[in-house]
Amino acid sequence: MVKKNKKISEWPRHRLQALWALLTNSYLIGFAQGKIYKGKLKNLCVPGLNCYSCPGAVGSCPIGALQAVIGSWNFKFAFYVAGFLMFVGALIGRFVCGWLCPFGLIQDLLHKIPFPVKLQTFRGDKLLRRLKYIILLIFVILLPMFLVDILGQGAPYFCKLICPAGTLEGGIPLVLLNSSMRSALGWLYAWKGVLLAVTVFLSLLIYRPFCKYICPLGAIYSVFNPISVFKYQVDEKKCVHCGVCARVCKMQADPVKNANHPECIRCGLCKKSCPAGAITCGFLPRSS
Repeated sequence: MVKKNKKISEWPRHRLQALWALLTNSYLIGFAQGKIYKGKLKNLCVPGLNCYSCPGAVGSCPIGALQAVIGSWNFKFAFYVAGFLMFVGALIGRFVCGWLCPFGLIQDLLHKIPFPVKLQTFRGDKLLRRLKYIILLIFVILLPMFLVDILGQGAPYFCKLICPAGTLEGGIPLVLLNSSMRSALGWLYAWKGVLLAVTVFLSLLIYRPFCKYICPLGAIYSVFNPISVFKYQVDEKKCVHCGVCARVCKMQADPVKNANHPECIRCGLCKKSCPAGAITCGFLPRSS
């Protein structure tokens, strides 16, 4: 029997996102002191994009860590970061983007703010989504690998030149809390501020613009979406081809055509909206 469509609330997911953001940024005294946590937990990566320089961060951002070690001789830590990304990706794919990324939550909430224009898609949208793979290759891999210092360490070029999450979570709080930093501000901080402002504005118009077009971590996890242990499946016998799942997907993926599309952040909206209950998800056996 086909279920009657009903309005789906995303707040249960947002509450889990907020809880995870609090757990991974639980060094609250850092916001009072204007200092970042440098304990042993900082040697461990968190799954989502979470700035190392955030005063509350208790773990390292995997993208920042990858840039720091990819060109160095510290093979032990380099293998750890690469292995961590592959393990998380192979286990749950872009589930991280939908449920465990603090900057994803910020974009989710910004898009809920009423605005005269809400763009679902536009000309060039699909082409622009390839940009995140180019950014991953150039700013996260090639530049830190080949432009290194005497110790063989590369600069975190993506964090330094692009990442708006780092500006919001680390740059702004540290500058507000440390007067000495305010006197040293220059063009780079202004540039990062502009990028953050543009990202915030675009988030009002477009659902998760940073995730769709810029995020190198999302680019990495997207490669694992089709093969991860956690997956989505569509029961072809139950599916009535009504198109509801494709219409409600804010990442513009069609679960019927590809239930584990690289752009899917596994928010579960398609599953909850399916009137026939044809979509399932979890650690499911691979369909033959």
